[in-house]
Amino acid sequence: MSPQTASDDPLDDFLARSICLDGVTRRVYFSGAGPGVILMTEMPGISPHVARFARWVRLAGFTVYMPSLFGRDGAVTQTEEGLAIMRRACVSAEFRALAANAPSPVTQWLMSLARMAHKECGGNGVGAIGMCFTGNFALTMMLEPALLAPVLAQPSLPLDDPGGIDSSPAELARIRARLERDDLSVLAYRFEGDRHCRAERFAAYRAALGERFVGRVLPDAAANPDPLPFFRDVVGSPHSVLTAHLIDAEGEPTLQARDEVLSFLRTRLYGEPLFAAETII
Repeated sequence: MSPQTASDDPLDDFLARSICLDGVTRRVYFSGAGPGVILMTEMPGISPHVARFARWVRLAGFTVYMPSLFGRDGAVTQTEEGLAIMRRACVSAEFRALAANAPSPVTQWLMSLARMAHKECGGNGVGAIGMCFTGNFALTMMLEPALLAPVLAQPSLPLDDPGGIDSSPAELARIRARLERDDLSVLAYRFEGDRHCRAERFAAYRAALGERFVGRVLPDAAANPDPLPFFRDVVGSPHSVLTAHLIDAEGEPTLQARDEVLSFLRTRLYGEPLFAAETII
């Protein structure tokens, strides 16, 4: 792993804001200029890898909103602490970690954040990137009209149902209708051998959303072989396409996935793709 992601990140190039929406106050890390992008952290929190990806989004011409949902912000979380964070999230009323066919309640707050981001930043609309525990949240957020560019990175809920989706059938029908009406799509990523986001889940998304679901499956050999301890000891398989298992080197499939995400955001929110990787490195 690089030195920049091997130690705690002070996040001092972000402005930390306490944002109250729907009667709930959360800390949100904010930085950049241009259309808003809601970046939701993976388990066990806003790691240096998540912050690195947020900076790439910022450099690509967007305003990043990175809400603190669990864990210690900026920390390289060790195995035992990461397990404790995951257990607390699994029993929290805000997340439905083990229940299929129903969204996690926190998605209502995130949709309000998307509306706020659109009002603050303007533009065509906003993007949302969910990762792992928050992966499906970006899909549920399509019920908010301001959201135009949803990205699902290794969506892992519900944890106990490989083919389950953290959305109700009625919501999925509304989301599909909106995707078709507005000519939008959902971009999603997973590694082939991921134990937590398996082929059954992508098949379920395709069945629910049809051709509007664009799923990318990367070979396991494309994953960073030396991730942070939590990902090595707890996750135990290639998993985090855009963060802990991304290899930041030219020609790597994970770096190509990053660039595709940024071009997807650019196309939806600016109306033009971002072609040159050199502009974001």
